[in-house]
Amino acid sequence: MPGTSFESHPASPHSTGQHSHPSLGRSPLTSRRSLLAGGGLLGVAAATGLGIPAPPARAAPASAYESAAAYDYTSRETFDTFDRIFHEGGVSGQPDEPNEAGGLAWGQSYVLLGFLRMYEAYRDTYYLDRLITNVDLMLDQRDSVRGATDYRGRSLPAWRATNPYTVGTVELTDSAGHPVLEVRSARAYADTTTGTVRAGSSADSFTLEVRNARYGYVDTFANLVMDPASPDYAVRRVYDAYPTLTMTTARDLRGAGDEGGLPAHGTFSFASQPVIFAVHTGMITYPVAAYVRTVYDDPKLRKDPHYKGKADEYLAAVTAAVTVHDDEWRESDGLGYLQWPKGMPVPYDGTEQPVNQSTALGQTYAELAAATGSARYRSRTRAMARMVATQLTVDSDQAYVWTYWPKFGVMYEGFAKTGSPDTDVSAYTPAYGSGGVGAQQIEDLSHGAISVEFAALAFREKLAFDGSDMARFARTYADNLATEADGVATTFVRVDGSGALATSGQYLQAPRWLPVVRWDDRIFPHCRAVYVDHDVQPGYGSGLAAIGYLNWAARGRT
Repeated sequence: MPGTSFESHPASPHSTGQHSHPSLGRSPLTSRRSLLAGGGLLGVAAATGLGIPAPPARAAPASAYESAAAYDYTSRETFDTFDRIFHEGGVSGQPDEPNEAGGLAWGQSYVLLGFLRMYEAYRDTYYLDRLITNVDLMLDQRDSVRGATDYRGRSLPAWRATNPYTVGTVELTDSAGHPVLEVRSARAYADTTTGTVRAGSSADSFTLEVRNARYGYVDTFANLVMDPASPDYAVRRVYDAYPTLTMTTARDLRGAGDEGGLPAHGTFSFASQPVIFAVHTGMITYPVAAYVRTVYDDPKLRKDPHYKGKADEYLAAVTAAVTVHDDEWRESDGLGYLQWPKGMPVPYDGTEQPVNQSTALGQTYAELAAATGSARYRSRTRAMARMVATQLTVDSDQAYVWTYWPKFGVMYEGFAKTGSPDTDVSAYTPAYGSGGVGAQQIEDLSHGAISVEFAALAFREKLAFDGSDMARFARTYADNLATEADGVATTFVRVDGSGALATSGQYLQAPRWLPVVRWDDRIFPHCRAVYVDHDVQPGYGSGLAAIGYLNWAARGRT
């Protein structure tokens, strides 16, 4: 069977299931066999300059699975090999790269989580040292350190992102260079979008064409004018046409009483605006906060100046990062969740964030609560857990099922234009859904694993949920997601077991459901079989979390 390489987490923040957003994954990394054949298994420090220590020398045991796969996915030798190949290969998610395209959030965060689980599995501080090396590099990529700013011009202690996640904008000027019209596209991969201005059918008009090269989408707005009193006023015509393929809106840039001219002719590129996503901050800081809690809970580590000093440093960094999102926190009727402020240049500004995007930051809240006993983070963890609980339904197998978007939110219900951007729900998405129905798709395996991890943390800290909840999450995997096809272990995509069989971007995330493994003994054998049956090869960062979890579960650290 040909080996499968890890793919990046399929996680566009605006993935609603209503339109497709291709994976951000790069080409698969070279296989283990070709590396060994060519002598390519180099020292990581020499290959990348990251200063990563070599693993301790160990005798490699005979694999129990060699007859079926190239690797024993429950051995530390396999984890260490995948770690080395990931870092020397330079695939997206390296700790010393910016998060502009989400590489830290959907790559390095999983690497760090893998180190934590390997430490818990073997109690070898080598894995804490690995984490420290990478976290130090990652902290140097914060906007406040490298002088980067978000869309408001703020340089904050977190990690911004741009293309393919955020709204793209282009400023059109008249022939004298005066700004007259801002055109925005909320379609993903906005950096591949261009706006072309051509002559209209009269001297006082122009035609605007917006083209997204990634998807091949084109919208044409003919014979626009810049007179607000005209029915062909550009801002009004573009607004009235929404929804369009390129999800285009426009804003008049002229001041009061400034007539300005028509936009100059030509083709102009859109630029994705920089935004710090709460889901990215959550994914990045969660394993760092878990390190802090691990050190503070262990008397031996706490007495070690090196590990304790790093824990104190990281606690300050994590606290500063999560505080960036305080203006997104909402609490209503005891339910805690995150909401994008209206005007933030994301496709669904003004709406409640998907369940998994709230719980991604919730993971960090839970670890901060555990590490510090903070009433603030204990309260937020409880409130978010109550929100999650309201989203859960129990199916006929006594398994939990939930949706990607929260059912109380406007995205789930759908929303219409009010007639004015000032009173619309969203500045960049004036309307969503039709017939009173919005984005109601069932959650998928990969994103769902984030919420399961959060629930397991809240349970561990006795802040929310009980054993029966954990058992129902476990049955979600064992009864709804786990399956096989032609004798090969795989999964379905949706947590209710509906839809097609999963692609590798989903089924390779299966071990991330192991936080609830002790409530159902079917989960671990199936997750391991997914890897053995597909002969999984080194590749992306999420694979290190998966193999870390397989080692963790195999050694009963559950």
